[in-house]
Amino acid sequence: MRLLRIAHASLRMLSRTPVRAVLSVLGIAVAVFLLCSERALQQGVRDATEANERDTRLIVYRANRFCPFTSRLPERYTADILGIPGVRSAVPMQIAVSNCRTSLDVVVFRGVRAADAERVLAPRLRFRDGSMAAFLGRSDGALVGSALAQRRGLAVGDRFASAGITVTVTGIVEAEGAQDRNACFVQLPFLQSSLGGVQGGEVTQFEVEAMDPRQLAQVAAAIDARFAADAAPTSTRAEKAFVARAAEDLVTIARFAGLLALAALAAIFALVANAIVLSLEGRTREIAILQSIGFSAGLVAWSVVVEGLALAVAGSVLGAAAAALVLTLGDFTMGAEGVLVECRPSLATTLGASAAAIAVGLAASALPAVSAARRSIVEGLRSA
Repeated sequence: MRLLRIAHASLRMLSRTPVRAVLSVLGIAVAVFLLCSERALQQGVRDATEANERDTRLIVYRANRFCPFTSRLPERYTADILGIPGVRSAVPMQIAVSNCRTSLDVVVFRGVRAADAERVLAPRLRFRDGSMAAFLGRSDGALVGSALAQRRGLAVGDRFASAGITVTVTGIVEAEGAQDRNACFVQLPFLQSSLGGVQGGEVTQFEVEAMDPRQLAQVAAAIDARFAADAAPTSTRAEKAFVARAAEDLVTIARFAGLLALAALAAIFALVANAIVLSLEGRTREIAILQSIGFSAGLVAWSVVVEGLALAVAGSVLGAAAAALVLTLGDFTMGAEGVLVECRPSLATTLGASAAAIAVGLAASALPAVSAARRSIVEGLRSA
């Protein structure tokens, strides 16, 4: 009970200098906002690139090609890939992107055959609106991922144009993977014709489903060996590894953002420490009086720590809430070479960033607290 009364008194001390307290809280909030944004970006990169034991999907690409515009493989490879042991399915896919360089709000068109859309694509999609029948009933129909639909404000029945391709939205779909949530699926013959190709001609890549996730490496090696002597040799990687290679620029950005996170934590430390030191300078005499009437060094230190903790908690809550709101409404996505990384907040990343900020705030208030507790009564009265 005594500790609570002292804590209440310490919080009232902050009201003596409201401008300083508010500015400190706002500064901490900005730092926590940056920290939460960096954590969300890092989580998006990990989700897109880190493999797990359940991954069974391979991406077959043209060897020594990077941007979808330059990867061209004959659609006839489908039968040969299906004949390789360990392959469950092979989906030829045409990719068209609005921008192949690293940028925000990239639109990715994925052309699939009607049979593959029903057999392979449908099980991993959940329709929020529209239907597969409506998609297959129109040659220019499109299934738009929920994240892309939210960014562009699309609904079923809308006409949508990007990268010189115009489609009609026939479905809004949810998906587990970031690539599917941000893609616009269209029928393969339509996309081939829109890009100036011929139906049944060339595609960008093949999505291959392996029967056993433990055999991904063997299946990938067998596919590349099968076409090594062909006019269009292939390079096959696990989907997460393919995304990691294509998104190297995004991974580099995420690493740089890690330095930003360290700077944000340093700013929180400096703001809390500065606010506490300035507060103590104005209360030296009061602390000396408290010591003279029986306050122990521990209680004096506790009163100082409470001030720092209050500033850190207030700034962390404000900054984390602002970050969650902005990132959720903004639905930011970065793309490179046709692959996408989402920057979406999660409860775990938000709480983790807030906890780190509060811990740094406590550490910043510890040194001034110890200094105040160790100061003698005489020294405190003289300095006043």
